[in-house]
Amino acid sequence: MLPFSDDRPTFEREGRDWPNRAASRFVAAGGLTWHVQEAGEGPALLLVHGTGAATHSWRGLLPQLAARFRVIAPDLPGHGFSDPLPTPSLPRMAGALAALLGALGAAPQVVVGHSAGAAILVRLCLDVALAPRLLVGVNAALKPFPGMAGLIFPAMARALFLNPVTPRVFAWSADRSAVERLIRGTGSTLDRQGLDLYRRLFQRPSHIAGALGMMANWDLVDLDRDLPRLAVPVLLVVGGDDRTIAPEVSFRVAERLGARARLELMRGLGHLAHEERPEAVAALILAAAAREGVTQG
Repeated sequence: MLPFSDDRPTFEREGRDWPNRAASRFVAAGGLTWHVQEAGEGPALLLVHGTGAATHSWRGLLPQLAARFRVIAPDLPGHGFSDPLPTPSLPRMAGALAALLGALGAAPQVVVGHSAGAAILVRLCLDVALAPRLLVGVNAALKPFPGMAGLIFPAMARALFLNPVTPRVFAWSADRSAVERLIRGTGSTLDRQGLDLYRRLFQRPSHIAGALGMMANWDLVDLDRDLPRLAVPVLLVVGGDDRTIAPEVSFRVAERLGARARLELMRGLGHLAHEERPEAVAALILAAAAREGVTQG
């Protein structure tokens, strides 16, 4: 069980003025209760956030995509307002998300993942649990850390995760200036609302535990090995100033995928490019979907 599993964000407190709150509902699937936002009509489009984020990450993007799609955006297990998974590994996260899509009766034609969210989507496509016509990765985390970092970083996250005090210490220190430093360290600049939403989540130990648990159990070696089997057309949206996932990672992934991949470099944006310039990212997604015949125009 995750430490401080009862000390979770609540929709009545942290979610009191949550972005796109009218689109929120709670769904039981795979033994978990999920917070899901759903808006719009048309072909289904799935949004999957990265480690440490939640549905607020799509606050600017979701309304624009909902003009053309039935947009589905869940909080991943252990994040935001969704229940945690005991062992949030990549295969388990992918399986849990597949169960949610089954409960929603959704077969997304377009899937969009930010950072680790893109890895979950690739795993689902490789395992034939998803068959979209387009996969979009925004600063996609699709390769293991190089060299010793691939061993050290997960081990550090695991040690922090297993220490029951760590999430509470992180939460106690998550004031506005600390969150601003953390976000700035990703290469992104967010407005006051964006910083406040992250601060709300980071002040809840369970959300911190969910993020640490995900990092502690993450292993991209198998995904990296299987990546050439990915048959879905891919759009890689890359923030040129990303300090979390080096832009070179997406360039190498694009080379491996060959003609199946298209890469769009967004200069001056960081790891949270979709929050900094949601209108520009939405335009890229809509154009790519149109090229694949999913939408008109």
